[in-house]
Amino acid sequence: MVDQVREGFGWRTGERGQLKKKGYTTRMAKVKSCGFLIVRENPTRSFLLMRHPDRWDLPKGHVDPGESNKQCALRELKEETGIRKRDLEIDPDFKFKHKYTVNNKRTGRVPAKKKLIIYLATLINDVDIKLTEHEGYEWIEWGPPHQIQEKTIDPLLAKLAEHWKENKYSS
Repeated sequence: MVDQVREGFGWRTGERGQLKKKGYTTRMAKVKSCGFLIVRENPTRSFLLMRHPDRWDLPKGHVDPGESNKQCALRELKEETGIRKRDLEIDPDFKFKHKYTVNNKRTGRVPAKKKLIIYLATLINDVDIKLTEHEGYEWIEWGPPHQIQEKTIDPLLAKLAEHWKENKYSS
């Protein structure tokens, strides 16, 4: 985080990703989050989304020190849903990477560059979802194009549709 910046008011992003305010310039903080897009085939092809008070999201979270991106994604999936690695078939050929700017409570309301990494897995065992951090969840039926959340989820689902088409997996 950018320690010397306590308030986000009056800050703007410069051309090279630095934060600027009259009389001050600093590099923009970086945040990385990793998670999974979980799909299932029964009863119909669908994918799992977690419900926040104001939006839909994926089971994901921030990387702990010494943790790989995939370890983080698996840990967050288990923590937020109860789904374990043994319940999954992970697609080794799919990885969605996306960068965007966030300005939220976690960053102290100061803009930060966020890198999102999402892996794909198919649920192979029936699992009762155990909510720990979210208000709810829903299995959304697959039927592209989707318009759920344009910053991250819609581009992820478009990339999945492309991945399945390239690999001749009927969508």
